[in-house]
Amino acid sequence: MATTFKTFLNNDIANTRTLLHEAIPVTGSIASGTYSDNNIKNYAHGMFQTVYDYPYLSSSANHIFDLTVGMSSDSYFSQSGEDTTVAGYVSSQFAKKRNIYDQMAQVLVPYDISGNIQAFDQDGNIVAGGTKINDAFFINFARLLNKDEIKKGTFTITFLTGNTVAAPQGALTISDYNAANAFKVNSPTGEYGLLYTGSGDAGTTSLAVGHVYYQAGIAVLTASIFSNDPFSPTDYCSFGAQDAEYDITDYRSVLSASTIQSFSDGIRNRLYDLSFNNTTELNSTIYFCRASVGDFNYSSNPTYLSASKIIVKGDQPFAEPVSYITTIGLYSPNNELLAVAKLSEPLKKTPSNELTLRVRLDY
Repeated sequence: MATTFKTFLNNDIANTRTLLHEAIPVTGSIASGTYSDNNIKNYAHGMFQTVYDYPYLSSSANHIFDLTVGMSSDSYFSQSGEDTTVAGYVSSQFAKKRNIYDQMAQVLVPYDISGNIQAFDQDGNIVAGGTKINDAFFINFARLLNKDEIKKGTFTITFLTGNTVAAPQGALTISDYNAANAFKVNSPTGEYGLLYTGSGDAGTTSLAVGHVYYQAGIAVLTASIFSNDPFSPTDYCSFGAQDAEYDITDYRSVLSASTIQSFSDGIRNRLYDLSFNNTTELNSTIYFCRASVGDFNYSSNPTYLSASKIIVKGDQPFAEPVSYITTIGLYSPNNELLAVAKLSEPLKKTPSNELTLRVRLDY
């Protein structure tokens, strides 16, 4: 009797992994201007702002990213209470900014050995200590955009600089230069790269201005990127009055006195360009279904026989048996049908030929 089921051998099954990449460009006009901010959603809790690619009330709108800002417990403004004054700077939504920072740090930065939340480290070397990013704003990308992860070395974001958005004095481009060869792995969420304001700074970790977490799809940038020295608390930036609600140019004042919504408006209005390549990981199992010369030469189809004669042989009783393969079924060890593959056209199978059919399952 011809073989009906055939067990796979070890060399009949192969596993592959393919990475598919897609370029994701986000122009600043989408984040601010194109839809008169009808694609910007603010919330009653005031803890973050959501950007869509179309007016968010439309069923066609897609979530692009969320914006928010946070301060660590070691921030220049860190103190108990809210809406108070620190060194002459009014503190607005202080508790919420602290909560945002702590929440992001819990997810992206490992706890210390005592179970305490640690601050974002400038160079990523948490154990060695060093400079911390105590005041940061966060861009949390929708899974629709970054898919399984952001491709290393492709993340670039550009902001306009100057006292006003209407008359910018220049542009500040930040990217994960050389991250494909120099990324960090000490985050609970996976891998991340350091962000720099120029390719010449890449590798000099003391000049990093933030992190991009590839699997989590989150960019963390020091809130002082518009100052001459991002890690000096005394320098002044060009974060002008039109970007927040206050007639000030000291970034510390903008950071502390602005609400999260106003600060997010300022960042969003200065966003000129944002781009990266996303990654979709395609895992495949390939089954090589081999029909040797003695396999699958007969069919169990009731129409295969007529009056005990093989119909496809016609009136030639001594002709070799023949069958036509149209479908492949993959079964469990208990003979439960798990998957079916259809051929584009029937394949003739006789005792004088053998076939190898390749079946791929993607997941």
